[in-house]
Amino acid sequence: MTKLNTPVTIGNFDQKVRSDCQVTLELKDKGGIQLSVKSKVYALFGKSIEKLCKDELAFFEIEHAILTLEDKGALPFVIMARIECAVKQLMDTEKEFLPEIIQENTNETLKKQFRFSRLYLPGNTPSMMINAGIHNPNGIILDLEDAVAPAKKEEARYLVRNALRAVNFYGAERMVRINQLPKGLDDLDFIVPHHVNLILVPKCESAEQIKQIDEHIKQINAQSGKKQAIYYMPIIESALGVEKAFEIATASTNIVAIAIGLEDFTADLGVQRTNEAKESLYARSRLVNACKAAGIQPIDSVFSDVSDMQALASNVKISKSLGFEGMGCIHPRQIAVIHENFAPEEKEIEKAKKIIIAFEDAKSKGLGVVSLGTKMIDPPVVKRAETTIDLAINLGLLDKNWMHNN
Repeated sequence: MTKLNTPVTIGNFDQKVRSDCQVTLELKDKGGIQLSVKSKVYALFGKSIEKLCKDELAFFEIEHAILTLEDKGALPFVIMARIECAVKQLMDTEKEFLPEIIQENTNETLKKQFRFSRLYLPGNTPSMMINAGIHNPNGIILDLEDAVAPAKKEEARYLVRNALRAVNFYGAERMVRINQLPKGLDDLDFIVPHHVNLILVPKCESAEQIKQIDEHIKQINAQSGKKQAIYYMPIIESALGVEKAFEIATASTNIVAIAIGLEDFTADLGVQRTNEAKESLYARSRLVNACKAAGIQPIDSVFSDVSDMQALASNVKISKSLGFEGMGCIHPRQIAVIHENFAPEEKEIEKAKKIIIAFEDAKSKGLGVVSLGTKMIDPPVVKRAETTIDLAINLGLLDKNWMHNN
C-alpha cells in the first residue's frame, strides 16, 4: 500500500546535531522527483548527495516524490538509512538499500575472548558511532533499547543496520542491545544478516526468552542462507532474573556472558544505588557464581558517574575481586580505567610465572606432583596462572616469549 500526499520526516536536525540529517519525503502521483538539499558542505559534496538521493528513490522504483534533505554532515550510510526508513513508512516493500560492507566489519569473534569493556552508543546518534573504535573498547554496543526514544526506535534500526556494515570499529566486537522481548525479536531481522557479533538481551528473566531468540535467528539464517556465529549476553535487571541466573546462563550454547544492570535492579528492589554497592552484593555474587558454574563470563554493570575516575577504579577492583571479568561503560574516558584495573597486577603476573615454570619443570621431569616452595600446585591453580599470563600478554604487560627469558 502506498500513501500519497502524506509527508514523513525522519532523522535529527538542530544546532547540536552532528553527522546526521533530516529527511522529509512525500510521495506523489505525478511531477517527477523534486529534490531539495540543504547542507553547509553543499559546495563540496552537494552533487554526490543529490545523486545518492536520486539513486535510492530509483532503487525503490519511486518516480514521483518531493524529497527535502537538511544535512548536518551525514555520511552516505546515514543518509541511506534515513531515506529508506521514510520510504518504508510510506509504501510496502521488502527491498533494502544497503551500503557496501567494509572488510573490517566481516571478522567473527571468539566465544572466549577478553570482554573487559563494552561502550554503549545510542542507536540513533551516528556522530557517536563513527570514531568510537579509536578508543579501543573490547566491544561497541549499538543500543536500540533505553538510549533510543520510543518515537525513534524504528529509524534507529535502519541506522544500526547500516552502521554494522559501513563503520570501521577497529576490531572491537560489534554488539547490539535489542529491545525487551517480544519487541526485540523484530530488531533481529535488521541486525542478524549484517555481521553483528553479539546480541545483548535486556531485562532477561527466563531461559524461554533466550530460546525465542535462538529460534528466530535460525529462521532468519534459513531465509538468508547465511550463518555467522552470533553470541548472546543476557542482561539481568530484576530480582526474578537474579534468582534464575543459572537457568539463563545455560539456556543456549551461544551465551558467552551475562551482565547485570544495577540501575533497573536496584529500582526493582526499591533501594538507592550507591558507589559502595552493598545493596547489590548478593545479586552480583549470585550472578558470578552462576556464570562460573556455566563456564561463561560474568560482566558487571556500568558505572554511571563519568566524572569520578577514582571511584570508577575502586569499583572495578571490587568487581574484579568478586569474580567479574568486565564492565560496561557509557563514556570513552572510562575505558582505560576499566582496562587498567581489570588487568593483572605485577605481583599476580610474577606469581603466575613461577607457577607455570614450576609446572613445566615438573612435567619435563615426569613428576606427577607439582610444588612451589612448600605448597602443592593443583591443576585449577595452573589453569588460573595460565589465564593470568595470557591476559598479561594480550594487554602488552608481558612479552609472549617470556618463558625463553627465564
